[in-house]
Amino acid sequence: MIVTPLLVFFLVIVFIAVWLFVNTIDKRKWLTFLVSLLLAPVVYFYMFYPMLNIFSSYHHEKHFNAKAWEDQPKLRYEMTDQIINNNILIGKQKSAIKTLLGKPEWFSWDPSLKANSENKWNYNLGFKPGAFNNLQECLELNFVNNTVKSIRLYQLEKKFE
Repeated sequence: MIVTPLLVFFLVIVFIAVWLFVNTIDKRKWLTFLVSLLLAPVVYFYMFYPMLNIFSSYHHEKHFNAKAWEDQPKLRYEMTDQIINNNILIGKQKSAIKTLLGKPEWFSWDPSLKANSENKWNYNLGFKPGAFNNLQECLELNFVNNTVKSIRLYQLEKKFE
């Protein structure tokens, strides 16, 4: 386990909360301190930390890898930050995009054509972890003259039955 300032801060907060709770049960300071010292890590790792992970929107980030993109489509959202921030796909031809990302999963609607445009490729990125998350992450590539001009991230609401 790596001890970070955030871990220490949260452990201190949990210790204080446990101290205040145990202090309502027994007023002996030495016993309250001892019980709080023993219970704080248990409360942190079995109650506080799981709840923090459920309700926070933190997720791991990975470097873009074409093989991982193909093998694990539900975890593609982990690679999007690098794709967007480093402009990895901007300026690439359609053939290069097919090699890196595969065939598009669907085409976006173009109001000027009143049809789905073959110049707007979409890829499913999966769902970011978190409680009550029903938003599917998606990536749209806009092509002009067979070259990627812009990239857009958006979310689709998914209904579960």
